[in-house]
Amino acid sequence: MANQNIFVSLASYLDPMLFFTLNEAVAKATHPERLRFAVVDQHYASQRAAIAALPFAGLVRYVHVQVQDTLGVSWARNLAFSLYDGEQYLLQIDSHTCFEPGWDESLRRQHSQLLELAPKPVLSTYPYRFDMVDGVPHYTPPEGKTVLVLRPHPDTPLVPGGDVVLRFIARHLFTDRPVPACHIAGGFVFCHGSFVDEVPYDPYLYFHGEEQSLAVRAWTRGWDIYHPLHVPLYHLYKAPNTPHDSHHWHGEVDRLRAFSGAYLTVRAAERLKRLLCGDGLPGACGLGSERTLAQYAAFSGIDYRNGTVSDPFHGQLC
Repeated sequence: MANQNIFVSLASYLDPMLFFTLNEAVAKATHPERLRFAVVDQHYASQRAAIAALPFAGLVRYVHVQVQDTLGVSWARNLAFSLYDGEQYLLQIDSHTCFEPGWDESLRRQHSQLLELAPKPVLSTYPYRFDMVDGVPHYTPPEGKTVLVLRPHPDTPLVPGGDVVLRFIARHLFTDRPVPACHIAGGFVFCHGSFVDEVPYDPYLYFHGEEQSLAVRAWTRGWDIYHPLHVPLYHLYKAPNTPHDSHHWHGEVDRLRAFSGAYLTVRAAERLKRLLCGDGLPGACGLGSERTLAQYAAFSGIDYRNGTVSDPFHGQLC
């Protein structure tokens, strides 16, 4: 059988759920022996010994980075991508994820079906939530009648000449087939492993905007994004409006860094604007040549250069 391994990219920042996520992925996989984890652990102390003690330690490539030396999620995900070694598939998740049994075969099957529609499909959307109750994950599988479609949030509109960083929300579309999409959710990406080489993470982005950059650069390189009918994994979302130590910019450690979170936010916004509205960026961090930004605007309804957003679904989302 050809290489069927899955490269599982996890960038973890002070996350107590990291080991839960690793164990869940292995325990619930149909073929755990085909998993190859790339863990970038941004933590006060190395957890290499704990990784080595795992029964599946041979499947884990581990890099520890001191929290004061990290430069944000896009930088960390770029570092995780550097651990890629030719695996057939890429799965990128957050380090607080739980899985349905057989999740690996579900994703492979859906990807194979999408190959009939597009040569380079990407499955991505916001996963449904799970909660920890007395140390046990609880989730409710969706009924499967709708697909979660990612669209710009109305409270972050584009303005001609203004900021291009958008916030996205998930809305429901009643359908029985995968939905062609314009946006990528960084907490769930599944596609062919060559994505790692073709669309690497821009290490100079920070947090907001990294998904926009990834989506537009992938789409203009000929990758077709789809929101799938079924996502066999779940995300632990934090309560809104609560401080969280695992936010990179939160806490005293931000003052120890060479670049503050505030500076990195401004720098990233300027870089994203240059990519989408300016003279572009060089190399792999720039736009592709298979499709244009104008074509992306016509497809997605998001016209960065003219500062407008329209609805290609014509009111069908709920």
